[in-house]
Amino acid sequence: MSSADTVRSRPDPTRKNVILLACCQALSMTGNSLTMTVSAIVGTMIAHDKSLATLPLALQLTATMLTTLPASMLMKRLGRRPGFMLGVVVGIIGALTASYAIFHANFPLFCAGAMLMGVNQGFALFYRFAAADTASEAFKSKAISLVMAGGVFSAVAGPNLAKWSRDLFEPILFAGSYLTIAIVWLLPLVLLLFIEIPRPTLAQRADKGRPIREIARQPVFLVAVIGAVIGYTMMNMVMTATPLAMLACGLEFTDAAFVIQWHALGMFAPAFFTGSLITRFGVLNVMLTGAALMIGCVAINLSGQDIQRFWFALVLLGVGWNFLFVGGSSLLTKAYLPAEKEKVQALNDFLVFGSVSIGSFSSGLLQNVFGWSVVNLTILPFVCIAILMVLWLRISRGTASPTS
Repeated sequence: MSSADTVRSRPDPTRKNVILLACCQALSMTGNSLTMTVSAIVGTMIAHDKSLATLPLALQLTATMLTTLPASMLMKRLGRRPGFMLGVVVGIIGALTASYAIFHANFPLFCAGAMLMGVNQGFALFYRFAAADTASEAFKSKAISLVMAGGVFSAVAGPNLAKWSRDLFEPILFAGSYLTIAIVWLLPLVLLLFIEIPRPTLAQRADKGRPIREIARQPVFLVAVIGAVIGYTMMNMVMTATPLAMLACGLEFTDAAFVIQWHALGMFAPAFFTGSLITRFGVLNVMLTGAALMIGCVAINLSGQDIQRFWFALVLLGVGWNFLFVGGSSLLTKAYLPAEKEKVQALNDFLVFGSVSIGSFSSGLLQNVFGWSVVNLTILPFVCIAILMVLWLRISRGTASPTS
């Protein structure tokens, strides 16, 4: 066999990495989806003050936000793969801690376990950037999109695993759910062994690149971050309030679960082709479409409250989030040099999930005090800001090229 045939027969490491990272993302998000399904219920069961039922989930999101910066810096020193593996190990310890806490009805220990699981998510957020970092320039958007597509699996598997594992240790409910998360998260440890991500050289670790202030002043950075922040935060606010609104207008919990599951599919199913849309129509056009879909969600939600409207609006919301978040993540890769990627990616995710945490706390308050209409009207000015920022970047570039 000739050397050319040998090269052609060798698997493309970029595509192999993307596939393995997508699997790791899917497994990570499956555990996260399971947690989102049962955490508040467990909190209600074991907390002495039932008003603290959502505290473990809030602490988990906060831990995710606080982990992004140190996780990224650690991976710059040690490499992506050791960092991801460390995050998975911490997450497994957190899931086992949470399961133990449920057996002993220990709410503070359950909160501690939730925070350790949040640390794992702080590392896992970088799967999409790891795929982009190993991909060619032309394949970056598709790589990010395909890794995010792992959420399709989690949208189906997470809630179903929650139902299956709830009674494993009956009469102690949901202890089996967190043990299941620990088992699911063992799989990425194996997959990560086969991922080829070169460790940073001494020169790369020493090179800090431009100051973060200089990078953050770039229009491309501002639009990427603002698009991702607004897309994720506004989506989370409406999604969190939707079950409350549905129950308030007389619909059943099973109806709310059906709508949220379709919303999750709307979030992640488009990721199979979002990268191709970005390549064909341009990242700015895709982000504008995402913002328009969010406005469509608001219009439908304000037009009435029946299950069909809730379903259609939440599907649009999910697709809109996908276009804004994947688009923002793709655009961010154009804002930094290789030596700057860790700090820029970390700052981006810190800002995104800090905003999401604030949105999670405010969503329930807005729904309970002011109602469903106010929740939806609240997101409109922010979505309009995202649209204006994208248009500003297009004008500042002075081009209408479909690849811009």
